[in-house]
Amino acid sequence: MPPPRPRALVAWSSGKDSAFALHDVRRAGEIDVVGLLTTLTADYGRVSMHGVREDILDRQAEALGLPCRKVWIPAACVNAQYELAMGEAVARAVAEGVTHVVFGDLFLADVRAYRERMLAGTGLTPLFPLWGRDTAQLASEMVEVGLKASVVCVDPRRLPGSFAGRDFDAAFLADLPAGTDPCGENGEFHTCVTAGPMFRRAVPVTPGVTVERGGFVFADLALADEDSGSLSLAPDTGRSA
Repeated sequence: MPPPRPRALVAWSSGKDSAFALHDVRRAGEIDVVGLLTTLTADYGRVSMHGVREDILDRQAEALGLPCRKVWIPAACVNAQYELAMGEAVARAVAEGVTHVVFGDLFLADVRAYRERMLAGTGLTPLFPLWGRDTAQLASEMVEVGLKASVVCVDPRRLPGSFAGRDFDAAFLADLPAGTDPCGENGEFHTCVTAGPMFRRAVPVTPGVTVERGGFVFADLALADEDSGSLSLAPDTGRSA
């Protein structure tokens, strides 16, 4: 009988890179992914930085067949608060036999170094299955395999705000200005994934209003089978897991 596979969580931002990292490790079959780990901002009930509603996150987790461990942080969260909250979540995971965390990072060396430094000595090993991939090829592969995502946050200092609310598809990639990373790895944009080979079923969403808050342009989404309600979104500088 083969030995049990290492148990891992996926640092789930609700977006395409974490979704594709999950898809990649599932295809490889060497890691047993047992859950998601997501940072949410308590003041808004939304995924930090992405601004995705908690009920959409819950539906994503259901469609992935994975429980979601939620790490709550305050608005305008400082590093010390984030690291305390994440440290508590890490300790709980280790106590439950989790040994690895999967990240969707692509090429930002300082971000990777930060994650490695924060996990050093905790009992959790970081994994970066997408690291170093050509981001133009990776973005095209995401679209080709059927990943569906909406652009929910844009940094207008890096990309025109009109890109907020668009589908992450071939037309979106073709329209990106020169110098924009196709995966938005420099913070140009963030996405919310609603379908793809990593899901058992699609997550039905409907677009809401688009607003500018805290220097970012947010395009709201709501579950399609629920009242979209009103957008309650304030500036959010909390880190996304």
